[in-house]
Amino acid sequence: MQVNCPTCQKPVEWVATSEFRPFCCERCKLIDLGEWASGERAIPGEEVSPQELQPKGYEFD
Repeated sequence: MQVNCPTCQKPVEWVATSEFRPFCCERCKLIDLGEWASGERAIPGEEVSPQELQPKGYEFD
């Protein structure tokens, strides 16, 4: 089966031996990681504050 690299759209074979799947290479994998880390990519939804994420009964410093 072939898929397109999410970064550069180059066709990639979807097999267990494809080291960087679904990416075509390490470079495209790192570009994608950088986009997530910088906030260019995100899962849609409302932002949540750190206080909302903490368990109840736990004080946030």
